[in-house]
Amino acid sequence: MRVVTNHKSQITNHHISTEASSGITLGEHIVIATRNRHKFEEIVEILEEECGEFLIPNSELRTPNSYFIFAGDIADLPEVEEDGDSLYENALKKAKEVAEYTGVACLADDTGFFVRALNGEPGINAAIYAGKGCTYDDNVNKLLSMMQGKEDNYAYFQTVCVYYDPTAKTIIATEGILEGHIISDKRGKNGFGYDPVFVPLGSEKTLSEMSEVEKNKISHRRKAISQFLRG
Repeated sequence: MRVVTNHKSQITNHHISTEASSGITLGEHIVIATRNRHKFEEIVEILEEECGEFLIPNSELRTPNSYFIFAGDIADLPEVEEDGDSLYENALKKAKEVAEYTGVACLADDTGFFVRALNGEPGINAAIYAGKGCTYDDNVNKLLSMMQGKEDNYAYFQTVCVYYDPTAKTIIATEGILEGHIISDKRGKNGFGYDPVFVPLGSEKTLSEMSEVEKNKISHRRKAISQFLRG
C-alpha cells in the first residue's frame, strides 16, 4: 500500500496560548468533555499513563472518579452542538462551553476519519456518518457499502485536543494522526467506532483486535494528548 501523507492540519494558523513549555500545572480536577463513556475511559487511561508528578501534584487524585470528571455525570450540563467546520472548532467549542459552565478546566477532543477513496468522507462527521442517532455498526456498515468497488483503501484518523482554562483563559491545541487502511470485513471485539475495519500502518491487526494497551500506544488520540502534556 502506497501511503501519501498529505493531511491538512486542523489547528494551523489558530492562536494557541500555552504556558506549558516546562509542564502543565492543573487544578484539583479536570473535566473530560465527552458523554461517550468509551472515549472517556480511553482518554483517562492515556492521561494516567502519560502524566507525571508535574501534572498532578496529589497522587491520591489520580483516579478516574476523583481527578478526571466525566462530562456525562455532570447534572444539567447543556448539550454542545458540534457545528464547526473543523475538528479544532468543534473541540474548542466543547472545551469552552463545558469549562465555562462548570468553572473547571476542561479537555475536549474531536476526531475525524478520512478515507481517500471517498474524498475525505466521513471526515469530521465520522460520528454521525449514517445519520443522527446512528450506532457504531450503522456507521461501519455505511462505510463498507461506500467502499465497495474501491481499490484505494487508505484512510487515517485525526484527533484534535483542546484544553481550556476558564480562569486563565489559556487555550492549548494539539493534534494526532494514525494512518492505515480499511478492510472489507469487521474483525475484533474491542474498541469502538471504526476500529473493527481499520488496520494501522505497520500492523496486521485491526484496532478492535488489539488490547487497550496496544491500541493506546499508537492511537491518534494518544499522540494528541502526549503533545498536550509535553507542552
